[in-house]
Amino acid sequence: MVRDTIRFWRNGQAVEVSGFHPRTTLLDYLRLQERRVGTKEGCAEGDCGACTVALGRIRGGRVHYEPINACILLLGQVDGAELVTVEDLAASGELHPVQSAMVAHHGSQCGFCTPGIVMSLFTLYHEGERPLSRDNVNDALAGNLCRCTGYRPIVDAALEACSGQADDSFSANGERTTQGLMRLADGRDVFVGNESRFFAAPASEASLAALYAQHPDATLVAGCTDVGLWITKAMMEIEKIIWLGRVAGLDAIEESSDALGIGATVTHAEIHPSLARIDPDLGEIMRRFGSVQVRASGTVGGSIANGSPIGDLAPVFIALGAELELRHGDAVRNLPLENFFIAYRRQDRMPGEFVRRVSVPKLKGDEAFRAYKISKRFDEDISSALGAFKFTLDGRRIAAARIAFGGMAGTPKRALETERALVGVSLDEPASWGEAMAAIARDYQPLDDHRASSAYRSTVARNLVFKALSETASGETRATRIAGRREALQAAE
Repeated sequence: MVRDTIRFWRNGQAVEVSGFHPRTTLLDYLRLQERRVGTKEGCAEGDCGACTVALGRIRGGRVHYEPINACILLLGQVDGAELVTVEDLAASGELHPVQSAMVAHHGSQCGFCTPGIVMSLFTLYHEGERPLSRDNVNDALAGNLCRCTGYRPIVDAALEACSGQADDSFSANGERTTQGLMRLADGRDVFVGNESRFFAAPASEASLAALYAQHPDATLVAGCTDVGLWITKAMMEIEKIIWLGRVAGLDAIEESSDALGIGATVTHAEIHPSLARIDPDLGEIMRRFGSVQVRASGTVGGSIANGSPIGDLAPVFIALGAELELRHGDAVRNLPLENFFIAYRRQDRMPGEFVRRVSVPKLKGDEAFRAYKISKRFDEDISSALGAFKFTLDGRRIAAARIAFGGMAGTPKRALETERALVGVSLDEPASWGEAMAAIARDYQPLDDHRASSAYRSTVARNLVFKALSETASGETRATRIAGRREALQAAE
């Protein structure tokens, strides 16, 4: 039961594609095969948003649209989805409401970035929060660079067009599209190519385990937000690709009273609400995690398995005491997440073994949590450093601490010296915090790079220890934060 083609929904009908190179990006397919050149190539790394398209998949019994960076998405990843590009929006000679609003508010000049902006607003038109706020629009556009007009007229267009309920040809054809996508969901494994070069998309965990054991040299892809750059920037000639997006069960979120179980292919967008319920700071970290396009594609398992020292999820999960579940063949093993990272880009993962799940403990009544992302830009930027803190309190004293930083070493790493120095410290005696702040220098000797100097990172880490203690002691963030104040985040829940 193996299919040697990918199938997706396009303009009201099923499209089947075979014989493509596994490294073919969706953008190249659109521009070179379909000759739909409205979708532009800008940065080729998922930052500028000029290549934004929409993918529709069934969720909650209806088609749910998300913006995607076509430049770093593989063609094979659209299997089972509806693909919408800017050329598809106008119906019966009439512009889409989003396009009309962009014209009316003079939201475009050169037009190069406009198609991607329009597609981001198309997904906001269908899926945005109601009532829609200017902040909602700014978040939706964080992954789209406007080089000419400036964002004010674009935001005005979005507020006009996207504030009501969706009423376009896509909503009118929603039932037909849903039925079409259901017919595409055949539950079969996909294998396009041969034993030496292929794009594969197993439909079950057993099929994935068997295929990966047979081809341990294959590259696993979940969201492709990082592997896509290996292809477009590093020009890596990856010959074997196994996409995890069709593996049944790997996208499950299991929530209990004391923990959150997250399947490897759960996207950042999908896990955002659950993490925000654990703590407001987790919600704010996820809001600033890449862009809407990146969060719609990137996955929890991919972020961890990639092993980047500057990934945002690993340090916050380590501070919370998360545990990882890995599978090789039929064997499954568990280990603390902090033990998974061995050295720069090296993890405790044998050939043919894959991340299947991460379990994240929820906070107990006597625990306090804080997390801070430090970056040059506020939105859509890689962290210079990220610090996460969990304090177990005995009244006004710290009984235990778990602290982890990203961007401070070759791996996400706990601050064990600082943790020991905090035991017994009183939240009411700031003078006693100095030893723990000084201990950060013994925990990390960060490198200089283009994001930050070693001295800057060391100073920031020291200051974040004080900030976490100060906020935990007072319970307020009005004096310590410009944005992401916990009071406002909790009020919005």
